[in-house]
Amino acid sequence: MELPGALSPPWGLLLLLLSGLLLWVRRRPRWDPRECPTDLTGKTVIVTGANSGIGKCVAMDLARRNARTILACRSRERGQAAVEEIRAATGNPAVVLRLLDTGSLASVRAFARAVLQEEPRLDVLVNNAGVTGLPFAITSEGLEQTFTTNYLGPFLLTNLLLDLLKASAPSRVVNVSSFRHSLGTADSRFLTGQRHPGGYDAAYSSTKLMNLLFTAELARRLRGTGVTANALSPGVVSTNIMRHFSWAVQVLFVLLRPFMKSAEQGASSTIFCAVSEEAEGISGKYFDSSCRLALPSVPARDAALARKLWEASEQLTGLTEGPQS
Repeated sequence: MELPGALSPPWGLLLLLLSGLLLWVRRRPRWDPRECPTDLTGKTVIVTGANSGIGKCVAMDLARRNARTILACRSRERGQAAVEEIRAATGNPAVVLRLLDTGSLASVRAFARAVLQEEPRLDVLVNNAGVTGLPFAITSEGLEQTFTTNYLGPFLLTNLLLDLLKASAPSRVVNVSSFRHSLGTADSRFLTGQRHPGGYDAAYSSTKLMNLLFTAELARRLRGTGVTANALSPGVVSTNIMRHFSWAVQVLFVLLRPFMKSAEQGASSTIFCAVSEEAEGISGKYFDSSCRLALPSVPARDAALARKLWEASEQLTGLTEGPQS
């Protein structure tokens, strides 16, 4: 999802309109998944947040490529409905549901433990799950819920599955970020709620900056392992991620849908990073919504900031050691 978080008319509406108009002319990606011949027979993939929107479209594509496709979803009901839909559409019976709430580190650990016990390999991990519009809140684990769901949960999940990814190399980690990362701030105090970035938009943008810093540092630590890590922006996409906002914001969202990408179109840059031959061997990079290499913001390229955030995240998640440098 790429729309701004907190919108206050008339400036919020103006910003939405300008964003929509500017991106409408380029909403069709240069790379088309339907023209990519990659077959994933014998491969296993995980897609978080796969019961709807971009995540479901990504899972659908990977299942069509014959991958064993694990939908990591918070809702059993919605997740199982997505599994049945994808199985019927692709004819792939190896589409399964595993429950995961990235907003809970306990849930992340339980999910990773089950994967490590049941799956002999993991070829692609897509960290897609994300939220915006949630009120500032501290979870029972002492962490801020939006920052945990969008960043800290995926950070822990990726680290817990790294050994399996390495054993399955060449493999890929794909982190869904946003062009709005350029408006974010990477302050580790946000993770525990000691400091708050401001409104919904600032929180969302900051989590997406953290996704990019995480990707860069992860890629550095994974050099020589055969595991790549890249981040991407899906563009301005019409999904249900705005469901937590007020009715007024949701009405604006509906009015702007003609200018947005569909979820299927928005999934293209994620699929590109996950399966394309063009992305093979590339690591630590950021791709825009047209599947082109792009230069992220200056803070997103700050190696010292990335290391500092990584170390703080290790402490908060209880990891004693991350990937080897």
